[in-house]
Amino acid sequence: MVDEPGAAPESNTRARTRRAILDAAVRVLSQHTSASLSEVAAAAGVGRTTMHRYFPERADLLTGISNDLLEQVAAATERARPESGSAVAALERLCQAYFALGDGLLLTLNEPHLFTDPAWNAESEPDRALLRLVERGHAEGTIDPDLTPQWVQDVLWSLLYAAWMHARDNDVPEHDALALCLRTMRKAVAPDQGRAAVSSSSTS
Repeated sequence: MVDEPGAAPESNTRARTRRAILDAAVRVLSQHTSASLSEVAAAAGVGRTTMHRYFPERADLLTGISNDLLEQVAAATERARPESGSAVAALERLCQAYFALGDGLLLTLNEPHLFTDPAWNAESEPDRALLRLVERGHAEGTIDPDLTPQWVQDVLWSLLYAAWMHARDNDVPEHDALALCLRTMRKAVAPDQGRAAVSSSSTS
């Protein structure tokens, strides 16, 4: 079936409007969790009628934000190529990809009650990709084998949260906050050098 003339531009316009609303909603809710649809509409630069056409109720908006963030995390994970290169390099790419989603993910961490979709509590493909990455790091000898995959996952999100808040609360450039996050992550997951030396000598 051939699209009617004008269908694609209209679709693009709708996508841009939806994107503007979702981005504005994250910004507004980060500052004021009980913000109304009217406040979000004003921040997005759209009228109330337009806002209600996309998200009739506040619950619809929250569902839209939730679904959008889950999609962004999945896309960021894919872009980071967690199966490629060394495990530590892949872990750093994941940090960088997730850090770029700052405002939205920070909202989910600060206001978890707003996100009731069971998908947030279920193991997702991004979770599994990270766990496989850590197991690969154990096999390579680039990630401390005493650090379980779940622990490394928790550390990653804790460091990302610290970096986001460091940038926000202390007026630190995001680039510098991310650099600190990556440096700390590298040190946190590195194998114990004393044990590595003993292991090396015992096999020589």
